[in-house]
Amino acid sequence: MRVLLAQLAPVPGDLDANAAAAAAAIAADPDAELAVFPELFLSGYDAASAGGLALAPDDAPLATVRAVARRHATALLLGFVERLPGGGVANAVACVERDGSLAAVYRKTHLFGAAEREVFAAGGELTVVELAGRRIAPLICFDVEFPEPARALARAGAELLVTLAANMEPYGPDHTLAARARALDNRLPHVYVNRVGQESGLTFTGGSLVAAPDGSLLAELGADAATRAVDVLLGARADDDVDYLAHLRDGLPVKAVSSPSVQGGNR
Repeated sequence: MRVLLAQLAPVPGDLDANAAAAAAAIAADPDAELAVFPELFLSGYDAASAGGLALAPDDAPLATVRAVARRHATALLLGFVERLPGGGVANAVACVERDGSLAAVYRKTHLFGAAEREVFAAGGELTVVELAGRRIAPLICFDVEFPEPARALARAGAELLVTLAANMEPYGPDHTLAARARALDNRLPHVYVNRVGQESGLTFTGGSLVAAPDGSLLAELGADAATRAVDVLLGARADDDVDYLAHLRDGLPVKAVSSPSVQGGNR
């Protein structure tokens, strides 16, 4: 699968400019089957202004990008602030099929920091969505730092893990390690796309990458704005000895054993 990594910096608060930037990136690499943009790319990463930048799936900025996806037959994962039907907003990913239809919306399940938790409603479910004929599992930033979400997605049949991030200093090394570890944990390729630039006093670290199922790097971007298309092999079987999903034992009890000094007192 040919995947476009769009490691870009959004214009804070300018939905139309960011939609145009996403459209231009897709048009510049029309052979990509899947294009991936960072977390909250349409709005910028400012929780305080998120309510005023929230969109429904058919609103104009998203519709603009969906039309370009349809024109070039490129599926799309794009971060945006979703206006929820019952009120409130979510940190979300629009999962757009190659015909421009909205296949799913994934809402970030693990919110980072007080600012996110005060503004966004946490998602209540993980998602495996079929895009360009493959089973794709989106995650958002802090989600990738926990082994369990990626493991659940792998066990649900995902062929490719994809993380959209707005990861900032000093946490760049954390995500480099976590992105590769989630690939190795589940013996699945992992596409990780982070933003760059500065906003709200934060410096975003880039470092987008593609990890192979053994955790090795297939591609890595630096700290500056860049786009790169990478051919990612999907569906390869892990060697039986290291097929972790096949050998994982669930439900093991945990036995807590006190030290002798606690059991019998100090001598």
